[in-house]
Parts: sequence; C-alpha cells; structure tokens
Amino acid sequence: MDLTNALDRLDEIHAQLAKGEVFRGYRPIPVALSGVIGLAAGWLQPRVLPESDAGTGFLWFWLSVAALNLAIIGGVIVAGYARVPEPFARRHTRQVVGQFVPCLAAGAAVSLSLPALDPGLVRLLPGLWALLLGLGIFASRPYLARATGWVALYFVLAGSALLAFPTADLAWLGALHGTLFGVGLLAAAGVLHLDLPRRERG
Repeated sequence: MDLTNALDRLDEIHAQLAKGEVFRGYRPIPVALSGVIGLAAGWLQPRVLPESDAGTGFLWFWLSVAALNLAIIGGVIVAGYARVPEPFARRHTRQVVGQFVPCLAAGAAVSLSLPALDPGLVRLLPGLWALLLGLGIFASRPYLARATGWVALYFVLAGSALLAFPTADLAWLGALHGTLFGVGLLAAAGVLHLDLPRRERG
C-alpha cells in the first residue's frame, strides 16, 4: 500500500513539474506552414469546388486540409517523441497531446454526424471547428507559452462569430474559414517563435 501511495505521489510531482516546463513539441515552422496551407485552401476552395457539390465537397475538402495539417504538426511531434529517450520528456509530450485529443475527437464527431443529420448543417462546421480548436489550445495552455491564451481566445471568438452569423454561401464561407484559420495559425507560429530560447531563433 505504501508503494502505491509513493507511486501516486511521484505521478503528482511529475505532473506539477510538467506544468512548470513549456512544451516545445509544437514547432513554429510546421505551425506557420499549416497557416499558409489554410490561407491557400481558402483561396482555392471556391475555384475548384463545383457549386452543385458544395455541401459534400466542402466537408471533404476541409477535412482533407485538416488531415494534411494534422499530419505535418503531428509528424513533427512524433519525430520529437521518438528522438528523445528521457521518460520525463515523453510523459510531458503525452500529457500535452492528451489535453488536445478530446477536442480533435469532438471535431471529428461533429464533422461526420451533423451533415448526416442534415446536409445544410455543413455551414455550421467552420464555426464549430474554430471553437473546438480554441478550447483545445486553452486546455493545453498550462504547458505552453502564456501568450497562446490570446490565440485560443481568437479562435473561440472567431468560431462564435461564425456560429452567430452563419452564411449559406459556401464559397464565401470557405474563403472566410481559410483566412481565419490561416491568420490564427500564423499568429500561433509567431508566439511559438518568440518563446523559443535565443539560441534556437537563429
């Protein structure tokens, strides 16, 4: 029983230490690249998506963009996790990513369930995606640079605005969605860059 208590206390100590150490797994360049991809996708979507296929096409276009961005950022995190053998560093990575996973799961759930109920509800998804991303950043904020709270607030406010003022014009919505996400991710990349130790900024 004493051993169990000691292990529990050790886990608590590790958790407190992790909160005091800024997580460096999110790198500025991949996040900035994701922002550029978002801006490019917002410009491209109205030009490549037929109006007749706007509902289903809109959904799968943006899910593809999200998957690409997730692969870029997630790939960097996985590579860093594999490269660092220290148990504490790996535990730290799992804690931070674990804070964000529920928001990703919720985003996937609403993306697949809402259009199945009513294809017209696809126009609500960009607002929900932004809102969930903001909440995910807020959940991870104890492990990140303090200024990321402003990025999280930006996404929450942007998502709330998109939900409060929905538009049926998916071409306009796609351009707006790409711009909002692109700007937010570029801002996040700027925060990450400024928070790097001087020797890493170059």
